[in-house]
Amino acid sequence: MHLMTLALPQEPSDGIAGWAADLVDAMGGPGAGLAIALENLFPPLPSEVILPLTGFAAGQGVISLASALFWTTLGSVMGALVLYWIGMLVGRKRMHAIWAKLPLVKTSDLDRTEQWFERHGTKAVFIGRMVPIFRSLISIPAGVERMPLPVFALLTTLGSLVWNTVLVMAGYWLGDQWDEVETYVGVLSKVVLAAVLVAIVVYVVMRFRGRDRRHHAS
Repeated sequence: MHLMTLALPQEPSDGIAGWAADLVDAMGGPGAGLAIALENLFPPLPSEVILPLTGFAAGQGVISLASALFWTTLGSVMGALVLYWIGMLVGRKRMHAIWAKLPLVKTSDLDRTEQWFERHGTKAVFIGRMVPIFRSLISIPAGVERMPLPVFALLTTLGSLVWNTVLVMAGYWLGDQWDEVETYVGVLSKVVLAAVLVAIVVYVVMRFRGRDRRHHAS
């Protein structure tokens, strides 16, 4: 099948967007899928650039819209499965052994995390696929906890399809202004990251205060 190229004024020529455009030019839908699979494995690769660019390519007839959605969702699932299998290989016992050597944490913290995942794991995997940064990381605890693979694959597919459709369609509708999507999603990513950092700081402070209280009590 002959593929058109993105030889347009708004075609990115360098950086991550240029790399993704080259993949789509060279491979069509599978190229977009490969880019998103790698984005899952390496979260610094931004889906908020790759997906709208893929939608833009679909709008220009480089690939079909159905192909864009199919291949990017398949790429999301494949990348998530790799991380899931990494979590399985690490395993619960090894994770506990690693956790026990970390400062400022207790085994009971990990036990509570596992209990929370047992209760809310399905929601975490589904919703996590639509949250920047965590959309990749959530696959690892799913593997560690050995969530049934069919359930994990289904939730990942559904969550990824929602996220991919929103960003691909945004690029499709915005046309030459597809890159504006990154601005808005980038703000969301920064808010999520800031919230996580604040939570970590609060956790560390509370842990040190707890240790100080126990020390003075003794």
